[in-house]
Amino acid sequence: MQELKNRYLSLDVFRGMDVALMIIVNSPGSWTTTYSPLTHADWHGFTLTDLVFPTFLFVVGNSMSFALPKYESMGDGEFLKKIFKRSLIIFLLGFFMYWFPFFENGHLKPLSETRIFGVLQRIALCYFFASLIIHYFKVKGALIFSLIALVLYRVLLGAFGDLSLEGNAVMKLDAFLIGENHMYHGDGIAFDPEGLLSTLPSIVNVIAGYLAGLYLQKNGQNYETLAKMMMVGCALVFMALWWDLFFPINKKLWTSSFVLHTVGIDLLVLPILVFIIDIAKKTKWTYFFEVFGKNTLFIYLVSEVFVILLFTFKVGEQSAYSWIASTIFGATLGGYNGSLGFALWIMLTCWAVGYFMDKKKVYVKV
Repeated sequence: MQELKNRYLSLDVFRGMDVALMIIVNSPGSWTTTYSPLTHADWHGFTLTDLVFPTFLFVVGNSMSFALPKYESMGDGEFLKKIFKRSLIIFLLGFFMYWFPFFENGHLKPLSETRIFGVLQRIALCYFFASLIIHYFKVKGALIFSLIALVLYRVLLGAFGDLSLEGNAVMKLDAFLIGENHMYHGDGIAFDPEGLLSTLPSIVNVIAGYLAGLYLQKNGQNYETLAKMMMVGCALVFMALWWDLFFPINKKLWTSSFVLHTVGIDLLVLPILVFIIDIAKKTKWTYFFEVFGKNTLFIYLVSEVFVILLFTFKVGEQSAYSWIASTIFGATLGGYNGSLGFALWIMLTCWAVGYFMDKKKVYVKV
């Protein structure tokens, strides 16, 4: 068998597009004047922004379809060592990012108030468990796990709480295991949208990405392959909308219907990119997103640290973040356009870092 390419260009671009959008939605100039597609649904419902994180998990799975065979060829011990080490590093990067900048008013920030779960932590956990499931139970076992996980999650949410912000089982488990001080408080109460229990269905997003990548490799980039992927995508979106009637699509709870909906959309978008980039060879526009796709994790970390530092430094009584957003972008472009302009500035600054690294052939791998 001919050695597989490290990746398809379309997958790099898909990953890069998602990271670019992730940076934009994470750093608006003002959350009160942000265009609605660039905000999360308040609770039940779905927006473009709600697609960003599950798509990131989906492309993690895509990458795994290329990397896991190489890891498995090293033997069981080396495979487990690789997976565990990578997962631990990503988890700790996420944890230390929430602890950063480590000092406050001349004192070390207390670990007792540092958030434990979050975006990178969920990526680490999903990557870890998806890798083990695929390694030990293969494709059939991964499909069975996915079905059981989605159904079981619905049962658990119903058995140990309701689907409200104040009474859901995700919040209750996190509060019991780690305490409210270690949880996210952005919704007004201690509730973590990347909580431990809701990690269970999110593993399915990674498995789906793996299966999509594997299917592309085995069947080739042709019209039949892409058509079948899109048909599965349409079926999953239809199933999600039907299930939404009983188990609402909800990103913050990461409901099972949300998983089907986001995987379905990803299976519609990815074949379109494969057709445009890998089959039709329309690649003049792709380099911008390739920059993000080649150093995905590092650029995401750069964006988060950049935003944290802007909030940390002061200009008068305001944070540098608020001062730049209001004085430069808000004053010149207005409320909504200024907020978007500021987010684009953050994203383009991070792109410039990635561009410099790409020109120097520096690629940070975990």
